[in-house]
Amino acid sequence: MPALKAGSRPPWVGLAAAVWVQIASGNAYTFPLYSHALKSVLGLSQQQLTILGVANDFGENVGILPGIASNKYPPWVVLLIGVFASFFGYGAIWLAVSETVHNVPYWVLWIALAVATNSSAWLGTAVLVTNMRNFPLSRGTVAGILKGYVGLSAAVVTEVYTMVLKGSASSLLLFLTLGIPFICLALMYYIRACTPSEADPSENAHFLFTQLASVVLAVFLLTTTILKDVVHLSNTISYTFIGIMVVLLLAPLAIPIKMTLFPNKKLTRPGSSTVLNDPLLTLTPSNSDMNLEKINDGEDISEVDALLAVGEGAVRIKKKRRPRRGEDFTFREAIVKADFWLLWLVYFFGVGSGVTVLNNLAQIGVSLGFNDTTTLLSLFSFCNFLGRLGGGVVSEYFVRWKTIPRTFLMMITQVIMVITYLLYASALKGTLYIATALLGICYGNPIGALLFSGMLAGYVFDTEEAKQGGSTCMGPNCFRLTFLVLAGVCCISTILSLILTIRIRPVYQMLYAGGSFRLPQSAGH
Repeated sequence: MPALKAGSRPPWVGLAAAVWVQIASGNAYTFPLYSHALKSVLGLSQQQLTILGVANDFGENVGILPGIASNKYPPWVVLLIGVFASFFGYGAIWLAVSETVHNVPYWVLWIALAVATNSSAWLGTAVLVTNMRNFPLSRGTVAGILKGYVGLSAAVVTEVYTMVLKGSASSLLLFLTLGIPFICLALMYYIRACTPSEADPSENAHFLFTQLASVVLAVFLLTTTILKDVVHLSNTISYTFIGIMVVLLLAPLAIPIKMTLFPNKKLTRPGSSTVLNDPLLTLTPSNSDMNLEKINDGEDISEVDALLAVGEGAVRIKKKRRPRRGEDFTFREAIVKADFWLLWLVYFFGVGSGVTVLNNLAQIGVSLGFNDTTTLLSLFSFCNFLGRLGGGVVSEYFVRWKTIPRTFLMMITQVIMVITYLLYASALKGTLYIATALLGICYGNPIGALLFSGMLAGYVFDTEEAKQGGSTCMGPNCFRLTFLVLAGVCCISTILSLILTIRIRPVYQMLYAGGSFRLPQSAGH
C-alpha cells in the first residue's frame, strides 16, 4: 500500500482508529466475566477452569507469528487474521456456554479459547507496530497511549456487560464473537502506513489531549461501575452512560478534525532537521563509529539497529564477531546468555503470578462473600491502565536521571506484588479492593500461568472445597496457600531483578549518559 502524503492527517486518524482496535484486543482480560458460567454450565472443577485460564493466557501472549507477519505483510492482513481468530474461537465458546451445542469436548474448549485470545496478539501487534512507525519521533508516547487503552479494555467490556447485556455470560461471548470482527473490519482501512511530517509544534499538545481523554475515560468507567453497585440504574441512565463512554472513546478523532478545520501551515518541510520537543534531549551530530552510513545512504537496516544508532558512540558493530550487551541479538545468540534467562525467570516467578489471581478473580470474590465481581474487574482495569500509562514515564525518568535500567522498576513491582499477595492471604475487611488495585498496577505477562494457576490455585481450591463438602469453596482458606506461595516466588523474582539490573546497568550508561542523541535520517518504513 503506498504511503500517504507527509504532514497529512492520516497518522492521527489511524491513531484514533487504533484506540478502538486496542479496546477489542484486550478481550483476554474478560475471562473473569464468563469463567463462572463456564464452570457451572459445563460442570468443571476449579482446576479444569484454571487450566482453561492458561489457554486464555497462552493465546494472548503468543505474539511471535504476529510480529513476523507485521514485518512481511500490510496491517490489514494481520488484522484480518485476528478477526478470524476471534470469530471462530469465541464462537465455539459461545456455542458451548449457550448450550447450543452440547457435550463439547474439553480439549476443543481449550484450543478454542487459545485461538480466541490469540486474536489480541494479532490485533494489538498490527496497530502498535503501524502507529509507532507512523510517529517515529514519539514511539514511546504512542506505545504508552495504546497500551493504556488495552488496560482499559476490561472496564469498557464490563460496562457493556453490566449495563447493556445485563450480566449474561452467553450474551457477552456472542458480543465478543461478532463485535470484535465488526470493529476491526470497520476500521481496517484506517490502520495503514503513513509518512508523517518530521516536525509539528502542536504534536505534544495533541498527545497530551489524547492522554487526558484516556484518563477521563478511565475515571468515568470506574465511577459508573461503582455507581451501578450502589444504586439501581434505569435503562435510560445505563444507555446514557454507554453513549458517554462511546464519545470519550471517539475523543482522539477530534485531533484530525481540528487539523482539517484549522490546518497548520507552519509545519517543517519533509527532509528538514528535527529536534524533539523534550528539554532532556539535545540532538547533536554523532561521532559514533557505528555503521550509520547504511542509514544515510538509504540502505535497508533493521529498526533495532536504527534505534541503537541514536546512542552517542554507544555501540560498535563489527562483522564476524559475537554481539555484546546493547547490540542486536538473534534468538539463538540470546538463549545462551545469562541475562536472557534472568529476565525469563523474573517474568516466570514474578510477573507471571499476577495472571493466577486474574484467572481466579471471580472465585476469589465469591469465596470472600463478593458475588458481583464486576467492580473488582473494573478496579483492576482502571489500575492496570494507570500502571501501563505511568510505567513508561517512571522508567524513562529513572533512565534519564541516573541511567537506572528499566528492570529496576520491575524489581519495585515485585516488591509491591509481595505485599499484594499477603493482603489477599490476610482476607481482612477492605483489603480485597486494595490488593486488586495493586495487582492491576503491577500486572504483566503471564508466563508462569500453567504452574501457578493450573497446578497450584486450582488444586488448592478443589482440595479445600472437598474438605468443606459443599458445592463451592467459601472462606479465605480457598486461596490462602496460593497467595503465600505467590508472595514467596515474587520475593525470588525481586532478587533476580536486582541481579539483572546490576548486570545491565553499564549498557544503559553507554546508551543514555550525556543525553546526546542522533535520529536516523531515514525511518526505513
